[in-house]
Amino acid sequence: MSRYTNLMTRLRGGARILIDGGTGTEVERRGVPQVGSAWSSSGTLSHPGIVRQIHEDYIAHGAEIIITNTFSTARNTLADAGAEDQFEVYNRRATELAIEARDAQNAPDVLVAGGISYWSFVARHPPLDVLAEGIAAQAAIIAGAGADFLMLEMQVHIDRMLVTLEAAQSSGIPVWVGLSCVRDETGTVRLYKGGEKLSDALDALADRNVPVVNIMHTDVRDIDACLDVVAAHWNGMVGVYAHSGAFVDGKWIFEDTISPGDYATASAGWLERGVQILGGCCGIRPDHMEAVRGVV
Repeated sequence: MSRYTNLMTRLRGGARILIDGGTGTEVERRGVPQVGSAWSSSGTLSHPGIVRQIHEDYIAHGAEIIITNTFSTARNTLADAGAEDQFEVYNRRATELAIEARDAQNAPDVLVAGGISYWSFVARHPPLDVLAEGIAAQAAIIAGAGADFLMLEMQVHIDRMLVTLEAAQSSGIPVWVGLSCVRDETGTVRLYKGGEKLSDALDALADRNVPVVNIMHTDVRDIDACLDVVAAHWNGMVGVYAHSGAFVDGKWIFEDTISPGDYATASAGWLERGVQILGGCCGIRPDHMEAVRGVV
């Protein structure tokens, strides 16, 4: 039985699964220089030991899923940073580092999820056909390097989400979808930046072979409102990996990050609402996940 098949069997049986916390912000917090609009992806090649150690730290704190450091290594994102010529090596090496961390921790059952996003730090988005080509190529590289499945992250426009999903599914390995949300002034939950309703995004994912939807890179304070919408519009499994802090002038601000204890308390509430998969996004560190481990 494959790692992924075993995971899904456990989830269908009601298991609760711990995933990792933020990787990109942790790379930044540990002093790796950022590369403009490619953000923390640069650490994969410039400081591979630090990236590998971050994965190891999360595994040591109980993570059963670790996500590759590929959030900002889509072809269009690397092109924004003038690094498109390193597209293949960034995605392949990031996947290898996660696998190496699993091996170093002697944790063969830990799954490596390939993180994929079309996010642009300069708000420059390619035409949908160009996006599809780039995502399909990225997914193939990550799958070929050994990832167990793919995690789409920060999907905030319905049309781009669907194109990204179809392109990622062409890799032949399973794909989960991560949606990032905010509440507007009326309390309506909308996709971050895109502005479309979360409910419409969830409806668009119906019957598209998506086993899990994650509410991710969403402020801790907005998660419960998101889960209200999810309960009304989604019949599949649900995960949460929230963020805490703020991204200002290209850097993550850690000063007001939620405490590990408070994040664990919030996570316990999400579990009570039926969430089965728990982790953290930007600003959430290994010590946060150690605290969450106690409630999972």
